[in-house]
Amino acid sequence: MSTDGADNNRRRFLVAATSVVGAVGVVGAAVPFLASWWPSARAQAAGAPVEADISKLEPGAKLTVEWRGKPVWIVNRTKATLDNLPKLDDRLRDPHSEVDQQPPYAKNEYRSRKPEYLVCVGICTHLGCSPTYRPEIGPADLGADWLGGFFCPCHGSRFDLAGRVFKGVPAPTNLVVPPYTYLTETRILIGKDGGAA
Repeated sequence: MSTDGADNNRRRFLVAATSVVGAVGVVGAAVPFLASWWPSARAQAAGAPVEADISKLEPGAKLTVEWRGKPVWIVNRTKATLDNLPKLDDRLRDPHSEVDQQPPYAKNEYRSRKPEYLVCVGICTHLGCSPTYRPEIGPADLGADWLGGFFCPCHGSRFDLAGRVFKGVPAPTNLVVPPYTYLTETRILIGKDGGAA
């Protein structure tokens, strides 16, 4: 009785099984090796752009997203708010955004790509506290001439609803406007400059 057929079948089985195990081993070694080339989650979070959905952001409301470990505010400004902005120019330290704290497309009276949406970093330019959003007009604690804005509870700095700093407060400059672009009418990509408005 010949065993050549049985040996050939056994040999084919062993070659196939070894090939499968070897392929699994190569893939198992290659995946971690290739993954080591990709930036870590921490590195991605440190500089990666972040998307914000503004489809449900009602007029007068504020949305906060995190970019590079900082809060970024998106405020849907009302028509009344936009109408009030020029009334504050004589009370502001840098009403025309002379200090370079915003991309060129936000160097306008609204400090934004679209007048109705303010996008700014929610950190006071004095010592890094996070101001509170105070959209109400004439509250007792801020005075009858308050037309809405941001108030820093740490040292009393005030900013209007374009992120412009008032005169006579500790903060030296306006709130920073990060690079951003509109992906659609309701989606903003913060951290990537989409070019001119």
